[in-house]
Amino acid sequence: MRENWRSKLSVLAGASALALSAVTATPALADDAPETPVEIQLPADVKIVEGLATEPGTEVPFPADEDETTGPAVAMAAKAAPPSNTCLGATAAYGANGCFQHNGDIVWAGDTKKDGMSAAVGVYTDYGRAEEVCVNKLGVNTWATCNKDYRETGNVRLRVLRYDGDTGKFYQPEAWSGWIPVDGKF
Repeated sequence: MRENWRSKLSVLAGASALALSAVTATPALADDAPETPVEIQLPADVKIVEGLATEPGTEVPFPADEDETTGPAVAMAAKAAPPSNTCLGATAAYGANGCFQHNGDIVWAGDTKKDGMSAAVGVYTDYGRAEEVCVNKLGVNTWATCNKDYRETGNVRLRVLRYDGDTGKFYQPEAWSGWIPVDGKF
């Protein structure tokens, strides 16, 4: 009888914990405006890299910007790009998009909201390389790239969030990608 009571109690406790985590850990969607920005503390030694503007006509390899009628989004005019340039780990949060292009180890950061903040894409590795953040300071509706060189046998993980260049602080909402193989082979 006592064991039956314990099993019922553990099921109830597990269900309560699951419900609480769903309520408190649900990330904001890319279009949901935050009530007030919530600051995120990153390590003091995080390297902030300012992203570079893409060349006019460069294909933006972010899958969310593609549809069946118009094809891939482009910075200015259409320009074909080989399939190996496809971005992996496409991740979006309010005002920011990010992905990883394994051909060339390029991090893409897209700013989608005119709110005075910049899009930021943090990059973590599974082999201990220091965290870096690619920041797009080019303004709304722009894409910036940060060209990196990661170990081909490693994996990277992206963290998309907002950055206020005036204060040097990062803000939620944020979103994380899964682990992405640097060589692009899953």
